[in-house]
Amino acid sequence: MKFLVTLTEGEDGYIVAECPALPGCLSQGRTKEEALANIREAIALSLETRKELGLPLACEVAEVEVAV
Repeated sequence: MKFLVTLTEGEDGYIVAECPALPGCLSQGRTKEEALANIREAIALSLETRKELGLPLACEVAEVEVAV
């Protein structure tokens, strides 16, 4: 499965990675590469837990356009 993730720089300089399709699924790393590796692991664990609990494997994510 493929998931979109967001990457933002935290106040402490770490890169925060979050998967919007999986509520509460986030991780961080000192570098972008580390953050991506950590979010992959977090996604896998989240999917495993959701499957065990009988929850949907992901929530719907949509892209919207906003005038700025």
